Amino acid sequence: MSLNVLGSLASAEGGGFETPTTAEFYQPLLFDGPLAITRPAVVLMLSVGLIAWFLIATTRRAAIVPSKGQWVTEGAYGFIRNGVARDIIGSKDFLRFVPLLFTMFVLILVNNLFGVIPPVQFPTMSRIGIPIALTLVVYVVYHYIGIKRVGLGAYFKHLVPDGLPGWIVPLIFVLEVITFFITRPLTLALRLFGNMFAGHLLLLLFITGGEYMIIHGGIGLKIAGAGSFAMAFVLTIFEILIEFLQAYIFTLLAATYIAGSLSDEH
Repeated sequence: MSLNVLGSLASAEGGGFETPTTAEFYQPLLFDGPLAITRPAVVLMLSVGLIAWFLIATTRRAAIVPSKGQWVTEGAYGFIRNGVARDIIGSKDFLRFVPLLFTMFVLILVNNLFGVIPPVQFPTMSRIGIPIALTLVVYVVYHYIGIKRVGLGAYFKHLVPDGLPGWIVPLIFVLEVITFFITRPLTLALRLFGNMFAGHLLLLLFITGGEYMIIHGGIGLKIAGAGSFAMAFVLTIFEILIEFLQAYIFTLLAATYIAGSLSDEH
């Protein structure tokens, strides 16, 4: 399905179809402007309540033979504790960062999955402010750890590897400052945001376009509309995979940055 086909159909029917826009990701429920209570904010608060309820309910009566809920919670926790925190940060320091990494992973995953779960069907991380807020937490943590460990002066000094020719040191220092203070947080936030934004926009396009063609189109466009719905189903399965992957990548990179601040080379 192409936008040209939909545009031709819209013209033939009096301009009825409107392609999804970025306005779909704002959706104020109360007020407007900086103090607006938006759908993403409500969904985020809902996710926090659901996560808290689930974790408490599945661990309050923990048993040697776990229930299904306890098994899910322990599996997710063990995955982040052993497969991310311990493997990346190391067995000496990893335990104190497990709560942060586990919280981020679960929060991002649940909010990503909301994008394909009725009746929510909205990926919270498609609002750029939320990935930025999570990135700021990681940003502050790994810089604080590094500065506390070696001091402010040594922290910046260690940005440049030893043994480089003197003439290239200023250039490398500038590049490393840009990497640590701009590129890392920027790419961390934009990677999560971009994937959730693009995926949700594609799903909206195929679903709303298919619906419009089936309702308003002729026989050929009705067939194309059915194909659009089939493609939306395939993209939904793919989107679920991406949602898991993006939650994992964000958590993995956060652990990698923390490990870098703890290493002797930094």
